[in-house]
Amino acid sequence: MKKLICSAAVLLAVLSFGPAKAQLKVSLSLNIGTQPTWGPVGYDHAEYYYMPDIDCYYDVPHQQFVYRKGNAWVRATSLPAPYANYDLYSGYKVVVNEPTPYLHDDKNRVKYASYKGRHGQAVIRDSRDPKYTKYHQNNNHGHDNHDDHHNDHH
Repeated sequence: MKKLICSAAVLLAVLSFGPAKAQLKVSLSLNIGTQPTWGPVGYDHAEYYYMPDIDCYYDVPHQQFVYRKGNAWVRATSLPAPYANYDLYSGYKVVVNEPTPYLHDDKNRVKYASYKGRHGQAVIRDSRDPKYTKYHQNNNHGHDNHDDHHNDHH
């Protein structure tokens, strides 16, 4: 009887873990709704954008800019003062789907140097792709960096 109860408990644990794991996989694979309107089109999932013009990152899921201040990496809801007027819609963004890419900034700066100064990248705001239609109607967090210039340091 004891073996039967243990087997049932293990089976129940496996069955309840299976759907949760599948659900987590789905939520991580699509994040169109959290991408800002100035983000590049064509990506169903983006962890970070790297902006080679200003050597800055944007953490898409957490909706924070990540930039170097002295020897530390700082997170903030807006760009630092020297880049407060940077046009997020026209500057080129490289999608980087890896954890903490800013910790490899020296490599990324070299790897993506050819994108510096490029313009004309299609952005979500201007897309006519049907997958962004609902996004445009529901997204009020475009982070165009012209609304709020205070920094939230973490």
